[in-house]
Amino acid sequence: MSYEAQRAWLADDPDPQTRAELAAVLAAAQDGDTGAQEDLSDRFAGRLEFGTAGLRGALGAGPNRMNRVVVLRTAAGLTRYLQQTLGRTQVTVVIGYDARRGSDVFARDTAGVVVAAGGNALVLPGPLPTPVLAYGIRRLGADAGVMVTASHNPPQDNGYKVYLGDGSQIVSPADRDIAVAIHGFPTAASVARVEDGWTTLGDEIVQDYVDAVCRVVEPDGPRDIAIVHTALHGVGSQVFHRAFAQAGFPTPTAVPEQAQPDPTFPTVPFPNPEEPGAIDRSLDLARKSGADLVIANDPDADRCAVAVPDPRHAPADRDTRSGRRADTDHWRMLRGDEVGALIGARVLQRGVADGEVLANSIVSSRLLGAMARATGVPHTETLTGFKWISRVPHLRFGYEEALGYCVDPAAVRDKDGISAALLIAEYAAALKAAGRTLLDVLDDLAAQHGAHLTDSFSVRVDDLSVIDRIMQRLRSAPPAAIGGREVVQADDLAHGGRSLPPTEGLRYYLSDRTRIIVRPSGTEPKLKIYLEAIADTRGAAHQSLAAVRAHMEQLTAAL
Repeated sequence: MSYEAQRAWLADDPDPQTRAELAAVLAAAQDGDTGAQEDLSDRFAGRLEFGTAGLRGALGAGPNRMNRVVVLRTAAGLTRYLQQTLGRTQVTVVIGYDARRGSDVFARDTAGVVVAAGGNALVLPGPLPTPVLAYGIRRLGADAGVMVTASHNPPQDNGYKVYLGDGSQIVSPADRDIAVAIHGFPTAASVARVEDGWTTLGDEIVQDYVDAVCRVVEPDGPRDIAIVHTALHGVGSQVFHRAFAQAGFPTPTAVPEQAQPDPTFPTVPFPNPEEPGAIDRSLDLARKSGADLVIANDPDADRCAVAVPDPRHAPADRDTRSGRRADTDHWRMLRGDEVGALIGARVLQRGVADGEVLANSIVSSRLLGAMARATGVPHTETLTGFKWISRVPHLRFGYEEALGYCVDPAAVRDKDGISAALLIAEYAAALKAAGRTLLDVLDDLAAQHGAHLTDSFSVRVDDLSVIDRIMQRLRSAPPAAIGGREVVQADDLAHGGRSLPPTEGLRYYLSDRTRIIVRPSGTEPKLKIYLEAIADTRGAAHQSLAAVRAHMEQLTAAL
């Protein structure tokens, strides 16, 4: 076997750590180590492709990994794209980074490439949440922004997220055009880079962000709420606590072992609040401290998870002052759709200006749309991802079920886990003052619009061709019934329609209004199945949802 590509990479790589890593694997492969040979094959199976999610992948040497060579080429391609499309050399790029391994190095490399090409690079003052970067792009009038983060991916990953000057993440055709520009720089040696010349921003940009997000809450609103917060070893703690203090809330209780950034994520195997067990430490602390609310951010703090005491499983005696059962041992995490409905209810309660729009992704619940129609407010559905939600004209509030909420599009045109946390905390405090809870509001919404219950599951694969095979079989032999319910409408989302551009996915509507969406993940090797049942009662909706989920799990496993 020839190892010319690997030797060429070694000669080009400016990073001594990844050079040493690759040299060791190469030596073992040449000695006949089959594991090393398979490792090399995977590292050089292709290039880490730039798309609408930017870049995301495992750290390591080779073109199919996140490393300095890949980042230098990407930064050069992005800068060239900006210069060509804007018709000027002096473009301005704001650069942020989280606390994952390599993030600060990738940020400096990006700044060095932008400056070497004749542009201006503005680097955030330290590891900070993604929403600070999204805010800074518009606040500073930049042409683009780069956030070095892998969000809630596993510890071995890192990523490179790109925003354009309106503060929104890139969409097609910008992603394809940037990818073409990247190919114009085949090696790290072909990229000009300097070691200084960029501007490192001061704390003023963070304070400006905090000032902006604090305006989402009413200055004289109730603040009596006891909160437990976890940053899941990410970069959210400092800014989260700063914002809550400035907004006048009592100091949230931090989960101490998860409060500081740690790229190894030692207490969570998968640093995503949605994953089972991820917020267990938060719930334990909430039970011990008698908290009213648990709020969890993902590692780059653009997502927000909420957990509440659930009175349905507690003793019958009610504390009339707080509106909660006296025993708070029973907690549950709200689904993203439930938090979306609660924030939507708060937004509608405050009033929406003429022409402003509520929005959610197609895989999110239909409840927000029902709420909007009942109050005469425009509502729209978008494709999955905030790159679409944030681009809705006249957006007032938008969300997706994966714990992403945009509550102040004028300041942050992206999901923001800190401003969402402020708004949900204010709502919970106002309800507590009135002797009610967030769960009471969800009950009210179910009584008015029907019980909307959502669920989802994923089929993880090692071979992406498995996903293609499942999608092809579902298209060639669509099910006539699912979970004992007739399929009354089947949509191939690849054809677009109803104001939606084409996307890979299938959508089914059943006779009892249950909806199923099947789509490949855009960032992970898995097929995602989203379910929603609507019924007059929660029990009936739950029964439908359970039956449909069981059938879909069997169906996808058989394919």
